[in-house]
Amino acid sequence: MRKMLQSLELFEENERKKLAIFTALAFSQKLSGLPPETVLQPLLKDNLVAKGIVLAFITDFFKEYLIDNSLDDLISILKRGKMEDDLLEFFPSAKRTPEAVSEHFTNAGLLPLVEYNDKKIFEVKLKEMKSALTTQLAEEAAISEVIETVKQHVKDAKLPDIEVVRILWDVLMDAIQWSGKNQQQNTNSALRQVKKWAELLNTFCTSGKLELELMYKVQVQCYEDAKLMKLFPEIVRSLYDQDVLAEDTILHWFRKGTNLKGRQNFVKSLEPFVKWLEEAEEEE
Repeated sequence: MRKMLQSLELFEENERKKLAIFTALAFSQKLSGLPPETVLQPLLKDNLVAKGIVLAFITDFFKEYLIDNSLDDLISILKRGKMEDDLLEFFPSAKRTPEAVSEHFTNAGLLPLVEYNDKKIFEVKLKEMKSALTTQLAEEAAISEVIETVKQHVKDAKLPDIEVVRILWDVLMDAIQWSGKNQQQNTNSALRQVKKWAELLNTFCTSGKLELELMYKVQVQCYEDAKLMKLFPEIVRSLYDQDVLAEDTILHWFRKGTNLKGRQNFVKSLEPFVKWLEEAEEEE
């Protein structure tokens, strides 16, 4: 099999198609002695890839295999063949872009594979931005530099605003040296971090929708991390004081918030602050 796959250019187009179908059926039948790495890796000969022969073969293979098998089954084969993250490797060098991958497999009727691959790429881009920000915070980079880093990643990766807000909060909180027992120390650390990086949050929380998403993010983190459970109202108040959260956003969350994680307790703990906001609103 290995020799045949490495000699695909010697076959006619219809013969290569038949071989792709046969290979797919062999995997469908789970024939022994046919590990994925002996099929997928040999395909990656530079001359075969450059001519588009490999891409045509693997496309026919995917289409045939998915007739009777699930996408999860196909992904399992790709993982075992160490090709799960390397669909680009099947493409000629001039076409090795995420857009080209999506277009090709969409036209081939392999939309589930396209969606899976797009999700993988998206997750990688999120991790790359998070890693870059984590490094900058550790190195105590200037806020202006961090803002530019975020803007560049958003531009290059076309990241949704909501995901950016979520990542920013994660990175800021992960950078804190939390205490296992000293609640006051944790409170001071969280509020100091909010104050220090308010400009960063303000730059990307540019609408009521994004502010609300930030509140939900804070809510979930405080709910899931026991040492932060009591910090919710103080963090919200600090975000308000730093003009990251608007009064309308806080009141909307209080009256109509839809995330139920710890909501009952958090609503109760935020009541005094909300009452103060409402009274101030009435006085105005």
